[in-house]
Amino acid sequence: MRTEKLFKPFSGYQAVSLAIVLVLMGVISFLNSKVNNYVSPTMIVMGIVMIVAAIIIIKGLMIVDPNYGMVLTFFGKYVGTVKENGLQFVNPLYTKMKVSLRSQSVESTRLKVNDQLGNPIEISAVVVLQISDTYKAVFDVANFNEYIKNQTEAAVRHLATSYPYDNIEDEKAQITLRDGGQKVIEMLEAELSDRYSKAGVIIMEARISHLAYAAEIAGAMLQRQQATAIVAARTKIVEGAVSMVEMALAMLSEKDIVTLDDDKKAAMVSNLMVVLCGDKAASPVLNTGTLY
Repeated sequence: MRTEKLFKPFSGYQAVSLAIVLVLMGVISFLNSKVNNYVSPTMIVMGIVMIVAAIIIIKGLMIVDPNYGMVLTFFGKYVGTVKENGLQFVNPLYTKMKVSLRSQSVESTRLKVNDQLGNPIEISAVVVLQISDTYKAVFDVANFNEYIKNQTEAAVRHLATSYPYDNIEDEKAQITLRDGGQKVIEMLEAELSDRYSKAGVIIMEARISHLAYAAEIAGAMLQRQQATAIVAARTKIVEGAVSMVEMALAMLSEKDIVTLDDDKKAAMVSNLMVVLCGDKAASPVLNTGTLY
């Protein structure tokens, strides 16, 4: 495969100086072509040749801005790429194509796809890229901007269908789009690098800019997430309540405050669990008599 080839141009300032000298010499030739009512054809031809030569030189001048490259072709043949900034001079017959070498930010459209589990989700990504090979960017793809857009969306779609949006039943072993973090970003960058390499583009950064369940299942998935959170909170509450009840019984027995049989212990445990695990504050009933 062909790759970029750097081309060393001539100094544009020297070419401008030469063009100015030729113009002056051409003007002088025209002025000196008539002597004593005699017109010298040679001087006129020389003047015309010098003026035409100056115009040709001027046509070969070009300005290369910082972070831009100029791709040169000669009757359809690739000559090279000029990346040296400033005023430059090349063959006037070269065809020049200006290519930006600056970093570019591309955002994919918001795609609606099914994740690995078949759940419809919405996803989009932002990619920062830069052209590293001007030959591939100009000649290996038909439309550079359209190619980058299509390949970005294809990579994002492939990533979305390869992994689930979120863990189901709290299975933490599998990578998910929501909690994958840096691993998901690395996989997206690897996918994009492979696709962009055909256009001579390198990836500087890639990030998922939008990720959510599709509208038709967002409500149901929100309820599932809320239920999972409630179950997790209840589990912590029960664990704490059991620990507190165990501690209360142990302290009562250790300090010999009161002696409880199995029935009374069961009743005490039941009452404490209701108080500790209830959503609302318990309304106690005071017993001013004996325990029995």
